[in-house]
Formats: sequence, C-alpha cells, structure tokens
Amino acid sequence: MIKASKAMRFFFFNVAVLILAGIWMTGFDKVHWFSYVIPAFFLFAAAVGICPGLIIARKIFGEN
Repeated sequence: MIKASKAMRFFFFNVAVLILAGIWMTGFDKVHWFSYVIPAFFLFAAAVGICPGLIIARKIFGEN
C-alpha cells in the first residue's frame, strides 16, 4: 500500500478545510450534497495516509 508523505497529508488537510470554509460561507443548506465528497476524501487521506488518487496515478505512470 502506498502511503502519502507528511507534506501531502498536510496539503490534503488544508485543501479540505478551505473547501469546507467555502461551503460554510455559502451556507450548508445551499450547496449540493456532492460538494462534501471531496473534503471527506481529503480528510480521510490526511488522517490515514492512504490516497486512492495517488495510488491510481502511480499505477498509471509507473512511478514508485
């Protein structure tokens, strides 16, 4: 299993917080439910260190 580095995990956390801040400023009842999916994935990747996007990209481009 490929783990994200600490820098990537910090990046995922910051992006998730910025997206959620934008949702909060817009209004939780005004945004579509799908807007919560990306921050949820980013927070999961930041907490656990497993990022499906990185795994798929490394398989496609063959980088270790």
